[in-house]
Amino acid sequence: MRVRIDGVAVLAEPGRTVAGLLLAQGRNAWRTTREGGRPRGVFCGIGVCYDCLVVVNGVPDVRACQRLVCDGDDIRTQHGAELPS
Repeated sequence: MRVRIDGVAVLAEPGRTVAGLLLAQGRNAWRTTREGGRPRGVFCGIGVCYDCLVVVNGVPDVRACQRLVCDGDDIRTQHGAELPS
């Protein structure tokens, strides 16, 4: 499958979560906090902590640890409370 991560085309294996793909690409953080802009990535891995939020296909606040990658996905880093353009 082909997806885009922050505008860069990458290949993804079927059945992988967005968090799994991001980690496989060497990324440990993919969002920043609303206050202070501190980096965050996967923490609990079960959808409870909401630290792994990303923007997928223009939809913000997607839990990367819960969402399976789909062919053609556009995955973007989420910065604090900003809305995607």
